[in-house]
Amino acid sequence: MDTLTLRAPAKINLFLELTRRRPDGYHAIDTIMQELDLCDTLTLTRRTDDLVRLTCDTPGIPCDESNLVVKAALLLREVAGIREGVDMHLTKRLPAGGGMGGGSSDGACALTGLNRLWNTGLSRPMLQDLCARLGSDVAFFIRGGTARCTGRGEVVEPLPAAPGLTLVLVFPEWGVSTPQAYRSLDPARFGTQTPEAML
Repeated sequence: MDTLTLRAPAKINLFLELTRRRPDGYHAIDTIMQELDLCDTLTLTRRTDDLVRLTCDTPGIPCDESNLVVKAALLLREVAGIREGVDMHLTKRLPAGGGMGGGSSDGACALTGLNRLWNTGLSRPMLQDLCARLGSDVAFFIRGGTARCTGRGEVVEPLPAAPGLTLVLVFPEWGVSTPQAYRSLDPARFGTQTPEAML
């Protein structure tokens, strides 16, 4: 197997509560995430050398080590102790800055896909541990479906599938980065609600 093409799905938060700011600078959250059919596509092609290269069809998307796809590839190589290379091409459908987890999903997709392409043999729990080193939402996309996520988002508890939902997604002409959104929050407004309390 020299080439894989994989889906990197979007998500929405059906519920999101921020409870406090953690000592490490992250925010403690309690959220229910739902995977969507809308997705990016990531194509992985094995190289004969040790180069890790990313291209993207969307201008403005970084293709260097600041991109979670590249970070995931380099992290997996380090942990697995391999020197194989890969060409990765990302076809974007999820808007950057839209809060739909596009970058996190792309990173998780790279981890799971390269785990197969490079035959590293890491289990799902091991991949989820790596996800926590990449970003807060990344671990959700290893399982997908419907899940309650706590901690800073990396603790994933699968839930029964949500009933069929029809959604209208509206994205304006601008985006908001996740760090920017969290920095703008007023700690006095942090809540103590739980998903159960909303039912």
